Amino acid sequence: MSNQERYFVAVVGAGPAGLFGARELANHGAQVAIFNRDIKPGGLAEYGIYPAKHTMKEGLRKQFRQVLDNPNIDYYANVSVGVEGDLTLSDLQALGFQAVLVTAGAQGTKWLGLPGEDLTGVYHAKDVVYFYNKLPPFSQKKFRFGKRVAIVGAGNVMVDLARYFIREMKVDEVIAVVRRGPAEVKFDKKEMEYIIAHLDIAALDAEIARVTPIMQAVNQDSQAARAIILEAQPKAVPPVSQSKFRFEFLASPVQMYGENGMLTRLEIEDNTLTLKDGETKARGTGNKRMLDVETVIFAIGDKVDANFGLPVEWNEFVKVDPPKYPVEGISYESPVDGVFVGGWSRKASTGLVGYARKDGTNASKAVWEYLQTKQPIIPNMEAVSARVKALDKPIVLKEDIKRLEMVEAEEAKKRGLEEFKFASNEEMLQAMGLLEAEPK
Repeated sequence: MSNQERYFVAVVGAGPAGLFGARELANHGAQVAIFNRDIKPGGLAEYGIYPAKHTMKEGLRKQFRQVLDNPNIDYYANVSVGVEGDLTLSDLQALGFQAVLVTAGAQGTKWLGLPGEDLTGVYHAKDVVYFYNKLPPFSQKKFRFGKRVAIVGAGNVMVDLARYFIREMKVDEVIAVVRRGPAEVKFDKKEMEYIIAHLDIAALDAEIARVTPIMQAVNQDSQAARAIILEAQPKAVPPVSQSKFRFEFLASPVQMYGENGMLTRLEIEDNTLTLKDGETKARGTGNKRMLDVETVIFAIGDKVDANFGLPVEWNEFVKVDPPKYPVEGISYESPVDGVFVGGWSRKASTGLVGYARKDGTNASKAVWEYLQTKQPIIPNMEAVSARVKALDKPIVLKEDIKRLEMVEAEEAKKRGLEEFKFASNEEMLQAMGLLEAEPK
């Protein structure tokens, strides 16, 4: 390590926002240390994209490898940052970091506070997505996936979950419970191609007929909405099971019921649409009905971790407004001096890789502007290294990640798989030689 004076920055989180933000700073000549809770870099790009999208995932991993190869970037994984983490924000500042860029995503989960949310069979989308993408410790959790699954939401996450339950779990029925009408669904045509062959067309037409008068009252075209939902049909991926997929439009979950702690029914309330100041709103009608389901998954967005150590308001970290260092008119500054937020840490559940990459890069531009008010220093990397080693747990470095990737690639080849992933931190640490295997 050279004793040259330079800016010294910590990045918390190694998803696309953190990695591309770190690269931007490192390319300016800053010395950057990335602290990652998970062992592998990638964040939601590694653990949020549907597992079968191998080409997309491998393309992103290649870019992430290039980022970590930058000599101005150090990587410390298996290290959590937060009030109850291995290190706190104050710890990072005490190590001499002149700025901290927080790109830890939105670790919290949004719940509606409904009765029955604690029943076995009721989950948040993120937990299930992490489970099937093999992110520890979610990969080791026990889930109760029944034959009838209700997913609350109308975006791409709902479609990904439906794809998993239809194509992998081969359940009997997946019901998308959508608060608004068919004209306001948020999923992409491309994603629908994987499940459209399982769509119950008769049930869709019955739903469209039911909600048409409500849609007409707010100038929405129900047949145009139907056509958009069916746009994926020409490129439908052939069915692999007898699973049926259907929508319950203009419906909000009210309560979950169960027996012996196990979910058996979801109560929903019918909504109507109202038009106010040119904006369409969904309002409850008081009419309630039951769906017989064994699993309910809420795909309604995420929130930041209130225990991270930054002030939180409305499920988001507070940003300074007006900012001193705006980028494209956006504030990336937290009220804590020298601490910035980017990616989903700035705005949860917005876009995925492309958005996070741009937002992380822009956040790092704000950090760079802030650093221009400081004097460069000689970064004390030895102190950082000593501090993480004192945590008394295996710390994963850049070269360890390369070793893990080689072992997993060999394992995939051996098993004749397109991809192989260890499902626990212990297995990954053992594969890298950082943890001894327990004697059997």
